[in-house]
Amino acid sequence: MALTPPPDPFYADPLLAACYDTLDGSREDLDHYEAIVAELGARRVVDLGCGTGSLAVRLAASGLQVIGVDPAAASLSLARAKERALSAGAGPITWIHADATGIGAQEADLAVMTGNVAQVFTTDASWEVTLRGLREALREGGHLVFEARRPERRAWEEWQVEHDAGAWRTYDVPGVGVVRTRPRRLVAEPPLVTFTDEFALPDGRILSSTSTLRFRTEEELRSTVEAECFAVLEVREAPDRPGREHVVIARAI
Repeated sequence: MALTPPPDPFYADPLLAACYDTLDGSREDLDHYEAIVAELGARRVVDLGCGTGSLAVRLAASGLQVIGVDPAAASLSLARAKERALSAGAGPITWIHADATGIGAQEADLAVMTGNVAQVFTTDASWEVTLRGLREALREGGHLVFEARRPERRAWEEWQVEHDAGAWRTYDVPGVGVVRTRPRRLVAEPPLVTFTDEFALPDGRILSSTSTLRFRTEEELRSTVEAECFAVLEVREAPDRPGREHVVIARAI
């Protein structure tokens, strides 16, 4: 039995994956990660849960070597299309269709998980095997950087208000057409929060995607990361969500 969860339909279904970039917005949070990569002097970066390649392509455009890793083939297909639009001077990107167990030894300078990636590993076993795979991918002294929402902030209470309203939002998705989406169900049983969204497609079909996130305390993040041969150097505020998220920076030892 697989230890890590399969990708949600929002990332794995080709039509829904094509909607992701439009629905997810401009991703100002990636500016922060680019800055951390530069701050730590990384030249070879593993992007676990790279999705449609937004960060991987940005890093490659600045000349870095990137290994983009994701279990959702539909998202990786979109990421490869973005890579083809890069200029000739961009750094190389290697795409790996796998979870962290499929990365292998890469002698990378830095591994990163953006957005909700670190929280999709809802069991202790799946989180441990993910950290172990990332440690194997890094050289000694390389860095691990990821974010996680603070459980004490209880973000799910705000999400519950949106789900109770159930209002449709409309988006014009390039290559797809007009897509409407609305929240349908949320179950908060901390530390796990499960939510379902519906998507009304131009052809009249309605698809749904269900996600579950695990909220870990700062103490849990520190202890679990350090148990897998990392030293936690710093836990920062996420500048785009002050008071809502931790950004963990650790060094491989």
